[in-house]
Amino acid sequence: MKRIPIQNEEARLNALRNLRLLDTEPSESFDRITRLASRLLNAPVSTVSLTDHDRQWFKSRFGVALSEIPRHEAPCHYAIQADELFIVPDLLEDPRFKDSVLAHAGVRFYAGAPLITRSGYGLGTINVIDNKPRTINPDELAVLTDMAAFVMTQVEVQNAIGGTNPITGYPNDHQLFEYLADVGARYPNQRRTALIIELTTARILGEGQRVLGSAYAEEFVRRAFEIMRGATLRFPRFYHVGFLRSLIVLDEGDDWRELVGNLDIALREPIIAAGIPTIPEPVVGVYTFTSQEAEPRDVLRRLYNALDDGRVAGRFMAEYNETRDRAHVRSFNLLSELPAALRSADQLHLVYQPVIQMEGGVLAGAEALLRWRHPKLGDVSPGEFIPLVEETALTRQLTEWVINTAVAQFAGLRGSVDLPKISINASARNLEEEDFPDRLRLCIESHGVALGDIQLEFIETALVQYSTRVLDHLKDLATMGISIAIDDFGIGYSSLSYLRHLNANVLKIDQSFIRGLAGSTHDQKLVRAVIAMAHDLGYQVVAEGIEDRESYDMLRDWKCDMGQGYFIAHPMSVDQFADWRPKLPA
Repeated sequence: MKRIPIQNEEARLNALRNLRLLDTEPSESFDRITRLASRLLNAPVSTVSLTDHDRQWFKSRFGVALSEIPRHEAPCHYAIQADELFIVPDLLEDPRFKDSVLAHAGVRFYAGAPLITRSGYGLGTINVIDNKPRTINPDELAVLTDMAAFVMTQVEVQNAIGGTNPITGYPNDHQLFEYLADVGARYPNQRRTALIIELTTARILGEGQRVLGSAYAEEFVRRAFEIMRGATLRFPRFYHVGFLRSLIVLDEGDDWRELVGNLDIALREPIIAAGIPTIPEPVVGVYTFTSQEAEPRDVLRRLYNALDDGRVAGRFMAEYNETRDRAHVRSFNLLSELPAALRSADQLHLVYQPVIQMEGGVLAGAEALLRWRHPKLGDVSPGEFIPLVEETALTRQLTEWVINTAVAQFAGLRGSVDLPKISINASARNLEEEDFPDRLRLCIESHGVALGDIQLEFIETALVQYSTRVLDHLKDLATMGISIAIDDFGIGYSSLSYLRHLNANVLKIDQSFIRGLAGSTHDQKLVRAVIAMAHDLGYQVVAEGIEDRESYDMLRDWKCDMGQGYFIAHPMSVDQFADWRPKLPA
């Protein structure tokens, strides 16, 4: 179907600028088309040429070094005024072009197919050029027409399907990756700096969106991007890479610190959206790189890391930190490798730390502690990998492995050790699982162990964020006879109100209060008060982290019920625990 160009120059220029193609970096997706056109039409030069107000600018060029020429001297100026190919067999014989820049550069032949939008606006042409006069046959005309269609398809893909952000119209991460790949191939040793700006947190914007709807959030983003673009106008490569995030790539030698200062000033004032002034909470991440150091997607990932570092630290700006990045990569690798560890017979294992009665020194139980011996990294601390797991769906699998293993080993120990109870750490996330109590009961009973011989430990900071299901499941577990312990008490909220709602019967004072107990009068007063309070509320008390005789004696004198720590025994393998006996004097 023919598309007759609209003869409205102002509207045409607006359409061209809205596509955000002018003065952008070379693009492999367009270069691929010009190379193909030149090869198929046996022409030494081919370009994708865009007709601006007073110039002809080449978005893509093959076989020529020029980046633009005056519009009035370009055949493309004439090509966009019709829906047919524009052909000049010999520029030197055509009075319109015989004195043009192209003619003086040795160009003799020109054939161009107009690039016309669906709305009828002529953007420019795809053309082939030769240094000798020639004609073009019908098959070649058809090829050039198809090439023009390919170019327009690429423009539509880039802008309508995935190349620009639909709210602001700025190029998105797809165009960013394309630019970084192109500039990396052309200038592999140049150092570039990229900045990513996050306007605020999703939580803050979500509060306004909950009341005013999505239109509020979109207006906020549009206005904020107008402000940011106004502060960064002299830097052409500006991208919208997330709902609240923009990204700017600077040229070698550009001063990124000046730009950060401009953004800091520009984003201090409230942004009005839907009549509501919202104060942004911007953070800027900065990363300087060469293409040899990072692939395009690594650039964005490392910028996100810098951004997160700035947000966590409460700073306006943070530069990329390789050490912290390696830690993030290690965390990701640990998570990705845990499923294999769960299937392996020799990576995950349990050790046991005895818990004794403070009065009498007899064995009261043992806490099962998870350990991971990674085949490449060696021993990985549970303090490193367990918090990571608890943010994922792997929590269910890992807790299930720990419970199954601990209950099975406990059943095996009963013949050699007078062990009243085994304590197993679980995640409060497990309490959100609808079938957790039933699965736990079936596991315990399948090993011939009494439900009352099992204690589950949940850390305080997780339990205080309880939901109705968590409370219901804690009640179900207590009804089954399973003991519930609040672990690490004292380092979280330590609010007395939540103790009333939890069906727990054991409170474990965190080791940070116990390790230095003998030398801290303040901790002594605090721990003594906690023990008395817990007893008044009906809890048994366990002191974790007992490392010296003086602390042990204090806790016993204060009527602390049970204790564990290095003074009593280090964690040990199940075989070692089978031979262990309490040796403390009464």
